[in-house]
Amino acid sequence: MARVLITYYSRTGNTEKMAHLVAEGAEEVADADVATRPVADVTPDDLLDFDAIVMGSPVYYGTMAAELKQLIDESICHHGKLDGKVGGGFASSGGVGGGNETTVLDILKALLIHGMIIKGDPGGDHYGPIAVGAPDERSAGECRKLGRSVAELAVRLFG
Repeated sequence: MARVLITYYSRTGNTEKMAHLVAEGAEEVADADVATRPVADVTPDDLLDFDAIVMGSPVYYGTMAAELKQLIDESICHHGKLDGKVGGGFASSGGVGGGNETTVLDILKALLIHGMIIKGDPGGDHYGPIAVGAPDERSAGECRKLGRSVAELAVRLFG
């Protein structure tokens, strides 16, 4: 059984909706045990308990929310211990040019520095799902696809 964590920060509820959509996709995968938690309920020690970690954030000034960045900054105490785990990211913004891709890439860069494995998407939101405002039908599908993709890879590697 591969353990998958989806963690997020959400002030308006849009990123939280995305997190639950990512979880829906991950839950479709047999042998995936999925947990969805707000970042306030996740400690750096919790990250060690999962085979895959997906992080989501609204866009603030072109990057992730401070609350998510704080977890990443504090996770330095486990530098090297997340090596080989599967990772992913997603973001929501208030506008089309709001910085979604830069935010997702910032999340992915942090996960890569931990040595995590990131699977891109050649046919959709390449870096990770994005939404402008509340997730629409397109972004909901991308969220579910990310969840399935991460969970499938985690099951193959750790299942």
